[in-house]
Amino acid sequence: MLKVVLVEDEPILLKGLQYRMDWLANGCTVVGLAENGADGLKTIEETKPDIVITDIRMPYKDGLTMLQEAKKRYTFEAVILSGFGEFNYAKQAITIGVHDYLLKPVDLSDLELTVKKLVEKLATKQKEDQLNQQVKAYSDLLNVQVEYPSSYVGKTMEYIQQSYCEKITLKDASEVLGLSSVSLNMKLKEKTGYSFSELLTRYRITKALDYLQDEKMLVYEVAEKTGFSDYKYFSHVFKKYTGMSPKQFLKQSL
Repeated sequence: MLKVVLVEDEPILLKGLQYRMDWLANGCTVVGLAENGADGLKTIEETKPDIVITDIRMPYKDGLTMLQEAKKRYTFEAVILSGFGEFNYAKQAITIGVHDYLLKPVDLSDLELTVKKLVEKLATKQKEDQLNQQVKAYSDLLNVQVEYPSSYVGKTMEYIQQSYCEKITLKDASEVLGLSSVSLNMKLKEKTGYSFSELLTRYRITKALDYLQDEKMLVYEVAEKTGFSDYKYFSHVFKKYTGMSPKQFLKQSL
């Protein structure tokens, strides 16, 4: 349920906005009311709403000033209400990221349509934020921090980053680095706790997580792009490291 704050200096209009609109049916609840910009700013600070709907011309502090000050500290969507002939205010509203500008007297059907669009916008943003947090969590889990870039470990990671999409092996890496396969693998395990194969697979999965966020790419294309020639094997490895199949990950991100 999204939180809404209403700011309007005319008590009758304020009550009308609060009670004539079916907020619950639109996935919202009114968490605060204010009759001037100064009180409106305090209400925003106290309730931290998702949406603020405000008049422009109000005592103590006008709506635009209130929004400018509030947006420096909080993230929310805003809708401006104002009388006819105040288009200059609308232009100022655009510069501070106001979602919409509605003329008074407010048509409730127009307001409801605006609210519906905002609910959809915020729901999409919330999903994107959750996905980004999840991808970051996976990446943090899968990535290996290399303390010595000039070491064999650092050079191996550099080789993996440059060649992960190709069919590379420990032997290929050892030849490039001028070290025997056994010695290289021992050094990698000693410094990172992982073998060459494990480091390569982990890096490939981090890249797969990035590619899967691209809606234009199919799962088998992601598999090929990250060095997995077999789609089923890619799905198996992906699930082993993330706890879900690539398709499940995509469904969760929709």
